[in-house]
Amino acid sequence: TNVMGTLVLLEAALDYWRRPRHDFWRNQRQTAEAFRFLHVSTDEVYGSLGPAEPAWTEASPYAPNNPYAASKAASDHLVRSYVHTFGLPAIITHSSNNYGPKQHPEKLIPTLIGQIQRGEPMTLNGIASSLMSALRSITSCVATCTSAAKSER
Repeated sequence: TNVMGTLVLLEAALDYWRRPRHDFWRNQRQTAEAFRFLHVSTDEVYGSLGPAEPAWTEASPYAPNNPYAASKAASDHLVRSYVHTFGLPAIITHSSNNYGPKQHPEKLIPTLIGQIQRGEPMTLNGIASSLMSALRSITSCVATCTSAAKSER
């Protein structure tokens, strides 16, 4: 879905962006100047980050370590290609793990909370070798919306 779904959305966005618009109320042609294609990706496209390594930046090389991250990296490259080939105004955000209300109970933070509530030792199941970060889902939403609203074409 990450690759083919992104391709379908890019084609639809390109068609929309290229289509002439007309404001019938004001009887004038509208442009798509405010249009942006927002692609929400993941920080997993940059690989694993060890405790002593510096944080990733937009200039960091892609190094996906699992099929999910590889498919997100591929979809990022599709978006980039539409920007450079067709001039489609697009931005890509790379968020870390999100947590919040109604999150699936098998995810990391709900699992750790459940272990604490049951008085069990907290276990990370093999992920302790890499640094993990988590962002409240509402914070992620605000950051994503701000990126879309304030980005340059």
